[in-house]
Amino acid sequence: MPQDNEQKSILDGMLIGTYNQSMDAKGRLSFPAKLREALGERFIVTKGIDGCLFVYSLEDFEKKAEKIRTLPMAKARALQRSFMAWACEAEPDKQGRILIPQSLREAAALDKEIVVAGVCDRCEIWDKKRWDEICRSSEDELSQALEGLDF
Repeated sequence: MPQDNEQKSILDGMLIGTYNQSMDAKGRLSFPAKLREALGERFIVTKGIDGCLFVYSLEDFEKKAEKIRTLPMAKARALQRSFMAWACEAEPDKQGRILIPQSLREAAALDKEIVVAGVCDRCEIWDKKRWDEICRSSEDELSQALEGLDF
């Protein structure tokens, strides 16, 4: 029994899973219920890397923002522009949909078919075609990363 409790505590608050969704013409996306539960009633969507959007709980976003604030301007300005300036608050409606602003839809080249992935402390929102490309190309990287680990 202790092992089950230990495992549960490891997964508590961790964002995991991959969800295929669709976005309507207005930029509304049904955000997966399991991920909404873990993120809270409101959360932050911002520009990510590799062509996706990052989604953080308010608490995790505040922690990251505080780390960025403590960096010297020379190191932080590009990160501030990318991470902070693109950020917007999302609050799901009664149907569990969030609105992705046009600027973020364009930044991530989002079309109708979307993938929302839980990735430890954040979610990522991808255009499905781009997600499929990334998944194919990252298999070699994953093999190399796992090579020295005990998996």
